[in-house]
Amino acid sequence: MIDIGTAELHALRAVARHRSFRGAARQIGCAPSSLSHVVANLEKRLGVRLFNRTTRSVALTDEGAGFLSRVAPALDEIADAIVSLERPDGEPKGVLRINSSTGASERVLPLVLGFLQKHPRMQVRLLDDGRLVDIVAEGFDAGLRIREAVPQDMIAVPLGGPEAFAVVGTPAYMAARGVPLTPDDLRDHECIRVLFPSGTLHRWEFERHGTEVRIDPPGRLTLGSDPLALVAALRGAGLAYVTVARAEAHLASGDLVRAMADWTPPFDGLCLYFPRQRAASPGLAAFVAHLKARREA
Repeated sequence: MIDIGTAELHALRAVARHRSFRGAARQIGCAPSSLSHVVANLEKRLGVRLFNRTTRSVALTDEGAGFLSRVAPALDEIADAIVSLERPDGEPKGVLRINSSTGASERVLPLVLGFLQKHPRMQVRLLDDGRLVDIVAEGFDAGLRIREAVPQDMIAVPLGGPEAFAVVGTPAYMAARGVPLTPDDLRDHECIRVLFPSGTLHRWEFERHGTEVRIDPPGRLTLGSDPLALVAALRGAGLAYVTVARAEAHLASGDLVRAMADWTPPFDGLCLYFPRQRAASPGLAAFVAHLKARREA
């Protein structure tokens, strides 16, 4: 039997998560060359290539992905067992790893800060990702996404009530270009597009009277996040498609005007989700309790 230590497996998972030796080395706290040597040695002992390497990226092979999907839950179980031994007083201790999107991270950050204040022995790694990743395979305890994006085999805990998207622009822009009333009207507008880190464009989704429309709107400006799109809209660059919660203060002040409200109905909002098959770690259980208490307050 090949003797493989948990440190090597954690290194493997870090490289898979970051898709780079440099990023994984920063997380672990070692030199990229040392981490590359660890992985190469592990591949040699296993007799299989775990990663495909190019000058630009590192990606798991099919064999590597299959191997990691099987060992990752065991790594988490070991970590949870260690944490349970380290908390004889019942106070959770350890690292809570949460995968999120940029917008979701901004929403949940105040809750995370309150959780850390309440539980001083806990650490939280709230990491943004434009991809909807397999949180188990990539070593996360939980994820944050809107309800419709949560995998069916996960437990979902709502962070709040329903949300809605809004098409917004400045009063001056609307006066000059007109107020769009339907998705077709957007063809005559400057729409501020958002490109996710995964390389996928954020499509604008609309629904009215049972009719659903999903479009890639026209626009000369493409940005990397919803917050930047909102800033651009405030500067008169065009129309942005953001959540009502993000634009609420600017709509109330009159700096922005909402259009097509009848085409952007509410939807189930942001949820924290985690595997149904595994018992929640003490840290995750404490965080879920914190979220529920804040929601009911």
